[in-house]
Amino acid sequence: MKRAARSGPPAHPARKPARTAGERRLPLRKSLLGRLLAVSALVAACSVAATAWLAVQTTSGAIRQEQGQNLADDARIYNTLLGYAATHPRWDAVETTVRELAQQSGRRIALTTQDRRTLADSAAPHGDGGGAEDGGADGPPPELPPRASAVVDPLSPDTALSPPADPSRAAAADRIDPRAVGPFRLPADERAPLLRAAETTAACLGKFSIATDIVDSPSGRPRIQVVGSDERAEAARCPQDDLDRPTKTEAKALDALSRLTDACLQRQDLPPVELSLDLSWKAATPVPVPREALPAERNDVADRAIASCVDTARREQLSSYVASPALLYIGDPRGGAVPGFELSLANTGKIAGVAALVLALTVGASVLAGTRLVRPLHALTGAAQRMKDGEDTAPVPVTADNEIGRLAAAFNDMSAHRARLEAQRKAMVSDVAHELRTPLSNIRGWLEAAQDGLADPDPAFISSLLEEAMQLQHIVDDLQDLAEADAGALRLHPEPLRAAELLAQVAAAHQARAETAGVALAVDTGPPDGRPPAPALHADPVRLRQAVGNLVSNAVRHTPPGGRVTLRAYGSDDGGGAAALIEVADTGCGIPADDLPRVFDRFWRAEKSRSRRTGGSGLGLAIVRKLAEAHGGSARAESEEGKGSVFSLRIPAARPGP
Repeated sequence: MKRAARSGPPAHPARKPARTAGERRLPLRKSLLGRLLAVSALVAACSVAATAWLAVQTTSGAIRQEQGQNLADDARIYNTLLGYAATHPRWDAVETTVRELAQQSGRRIALTTQDRRTLADSAAPHGDGGGAEDGGADGPPPELPPRASAVVDPLSPDTALSPPADPSRAAAADRIDPRAVGPFRLPADERAPLLRAAETTAACLGKFSIATDIVDSPSGRPRIQVVGSDERAEAARCPQDDLDRPTKTEAKALDALSRLTDACLQRQDLPPVELSLDLSWKAATPVPVPREALPAERNDVADRAIASCVDTARREQLSSYVASPALLYIGDPRGGAVPGFELSLANTGKIAGVAALVLALTVGASVLAGTRLVRPLHALTGAAQRMKDGEDTAPVPVTADNEIGRLAAAFNDMSAHRARLEAQRKAMVSDVAHELRTPLSNIRGWLEAAQDGLADPDPAFISSLLEEAMQLQHIVDDLQDLAEADAGALRLHPEPLRAAELLAQVAAAHQARAETAGVALAVDTGPPDGRPPAPALHADPVRLRQAVGNLVSNAVRHTPPGGRVTLRAYGSDDGGGAAALIEVADTGCGIPADDLPRVFDRFWRAEKSRSRRTGGSGLGLAIVRKLAEAHGGSARAESEEGKGSVFSLRIPAARPGP
């Protein structure tokens, strides 16, 4: 028989172009680097122009200076900062308070130590809110005036800015800010009983129609304040002993204050005194001569000495609880003494020089960043071009974990996946050609023998040709099933189905083949121990019998005579929903662990010689997996070499109908 010669275009060696499209360099104006440089330069130019315009507008105008000070604002600022100093041992967190006061008053407020070291300055830039009071200009704050507006000292407040609440108590001993209580501040557990006592006293006075208010002193001690001047409060004799009795904290602080006072009196050869909560005193020990018998001048001298010692002791006791004295400066937000800025030729040159420097730095940084950005893109472009030309491409290096790096990693994964698919395609074409060549060669050989008169077309001859044609048809049908499954065009006709009936039908169909091979084929009617029965299925019975039949045929083929093939079905709910597990177990030779992951691959057979005595076309298990996936299930294989294999299908259970 003559063979037709294949015709086609003449083959010629592949020629590599001198310079591929991917390697051609784009003009700078069209490249990503050029666009990045242009945008960066434009942004830098606009930023410099806007900054220069803002600087000119804020510094070339006349600097306004306030005429005079608002005494009420100054007193409020001083009193607020004096209260802060009286209740805080340090000035660490005063900046927030200073900026709030400056924002409310529209003034510049600065606090320094007595050696003019800045503690807080509202004109200094500070985060988002910094510089709001000085017009938002950057840079160091204006210089402070040579003279401070006041000294913030809670132990010696300025009576001009913070007069005492009670003018009658403006003596030297009372010139300590009342908010400076130090160790006399009551904790919450001591305030509660005092508040209840104050409420009891107020209720008692209310019975006499005396209107009162309960006010808290700076130390947290409540006190009764009579509304108006009602002289009946003293005659009411309402209990106030609990309210006047010192608490544990006050007694401890009062004892420490008394020791400091007595030490001062001892240095002046004066007897000790006993202090009360209102800082009044009495002699701690009886004196041999009554006070009334002493001259009035001596009593005054003693009283002044005691008052001075009490004041000294209070200052010493409170020194660790209040902030150190600070100089307060209140003035114009812009400083008032800073000269104006003229846009002269020299200043214009400075602005132009700074703008040129910023542009140069921006362009340089853009070149570096753009080069690092474009280099991996060029590598990706070259690799893609080489892949298009059919050349083997090495993986593109992934230099960093960023967008470009992830793009390179994704390209490498795609390239490796494409190489695997290409290898699988070539292997599949080779396998299909090999599988189709055997039956076609047999058919051709028999026909050529009959044509040459070497074989008679008797029934055996016809039967042999039919067997080869059926084998060829089986391979073509399997390939068609796989093609339809891959394309999603595999049609199913589901109907209610019971797994036990399906297994019985498959076992009956393969019983004769199993008996011929000397293999026992049986169906386990009951589920294994601890397993629920198989649920009802809604599946295509023909396709499902095809899948189970392929498994049974494969098991019988690989089980030696005297072996056993067992079919069973039971329920399963492993978190993926209710399903039926259909198992085909055999006692054959088993599958090596290295080959087990490939049993469902197309055209793969454990028998590498492709002998049809122990293997079929190599498509049966691939079709089993596709049919299981078409039903929404899966296929799995477990095997131990020398002990047999178990192939299982997981088919979802039928959903309950209405």
